[in-house]
Amino acid sequence: MEMQIQDISMELKNMASLVARNGRHLQRYNNIGRRQVVGCIPYRYDGSKLEVLVISSQRKGKGMLFPKGGWETDESIREAALRETVEEAGVKGVVEDKLGQWSFKSKGNDAYYEGHMFPLYVIEQLEFWPEKHIRQRVWMSVTEAKEACQHWWMREALDKLVIREEAKPGKSNL
Repeated sequence: MEMQIQDISMELKNMASLVARNGRHLQRYNNIGRRQVVGCIPYRYDGSKLEVLVISSQRKGKGMLFPKGGWETDESIREAALRETVEEAGVKGVVEDKLGQWSFKSKGNDAYYEGHMFPLYVIEQLEFWPEKHIRQRVWMSVTEAKEACQHWWMREALDKLVIREEAKPGKSNL
């Protein structure tokens, strides 16, 4: 009986994680009114080769990017980064130290945003995730990702990730 309750509890937890948050009522804004967004660059190694996971934009034909979205008032910045990555890319892992903060203008409107990016060392790739049916995900080399990524500030974050990874012992020539 106790085992069945644990199984049901785990099943409900997994089902709840298949629902993406929506709405903007909990969104954070900085002190000059810019919406704060957070995201991750999911990465792994194939042997000694660094690979990153990019996702398709929700808008058709708008290229590839790294998962990102609104940082909400009821979560830490790292929790938001991981949540957005699970919702949009369907991967879980270790959120590492922040790569940086950028100010950028939205391509869809005239609003400016404050973006924060983190590396995410991928531990698990999910078969089902909230945005599976509206996004594609593709593992790419760093060079391929730089060519495919539509946002300059995400490419800069990727450069910072590469520099950080190259500085690790035994990780030259990524």
